[in-house]
Amino acid sequence: MLWAALFSFGDKMHGRRKAREVALQVLYSLNFVDLDVEKALELFWGNFIAPKSAKEFSAMVVEGVWRNLEELDSLIGESSDNWSLGRMSKVDISILRMAVFEFLYCEDIPSKVTINEAVDLGKIFGSENSGSFINGILDALYMKIQKDHAAKPDH
Repeated sequence: MLWAALFSFGDKMHGRRKAREVALQVLYSLNFVDLDVEKALELFWGNFIAPKSAKEFSAMVVEGVWRNLEELDSLIGESSDNWSLGRMSKVDISILRMAVFEFLYCEDIPSKVTINEAVDLGKIFGSENSGSFINGILDALYMKIQKDHAAKPDH
């Protein structure tokens, strides 16, 4: 499991980064175990210590991704030419799901930050090519979301 690393949650600047790492690990594990989200988070936090803000952010991301899985997977699938979700690594798809969730549901997070964080997570936890793979899909998806958003009559 990716849970091997202990996390030292430090200053506020790194709080969301560490919370994303936690969210990634919990989402990754949910690909392999039959647990509900709350139990998976509870198990994780039973082994690691973090400030309340990191716990809250990671829980919000994990719960949001899991609740909106179909929508997120559909958007990712539409933006990943020649790559079905089944062909993607579980790490990459977990990172992509988190990023797309942030695009859609976390208006306080700039899209560039979301993309940079996702690419960095891919470089740390994924394969040699994960960073560029994630970047390509998220760039295409972000452009699609922006285009769709601009096309809505209320804007």
